[in-house]
Amino acid sequence: MSTPYDYVALSRRWFEEVWNEGKLETVHQLAAPNLTAYGQGTQPIHGPDAFLEFVHMIRGAFPDVKLNVEEAFGSGDRVVVRWSATMTHKGNHLGIAATNKPVHLTGITVIHWQDGKVVEGWDSWDQLGMWQSIDAVPRDIAGSFHARRAVTRAS
Repeated sequence: MSTPYDYVALSRRWFEEVWNEGKLETVHQLAAPNLTAYGQGTQPIHGPDAFLEFVHMIRGAFPDVKLNVEEAFGSGDRVVVRWSATMTHKGNHLGIAATNKPVHLTGITVIHWQDGKVVEGWDSWDQLGMWQSIDAVPRDIAGSFHARRAVTRAS
């Protein structure tokens, strides 16, 4: 049986190898066949191969991605990782032309380990900030919402 310390070490390995080093085989080594990941988009990701598609998309759009584990701690079979990332939008893998704009974002990931494999993961990260940084959505989306609301009320 693994300890929370073992799972924290495996979580750090996941972030370093998958995201920083691009070692995609680590996904197959550490992900359970029934992996379910939440928070990468509108629908959960099921299985290591589907997760690899997400990795290819992000690393294809941001080939210089560098994730920094700010802190990680575990309890039982769960690990929480608070992380930050810096990257430059150099690829077209998000469906928009590369902008060469820098992106800095933060996130928190909760990982559920079972027998040394990731079975579930929950990500909360600043996806809106990423899209705003590459000019894919208005920077002041909240301000434009309030402006539309005020116009609607005035009518």
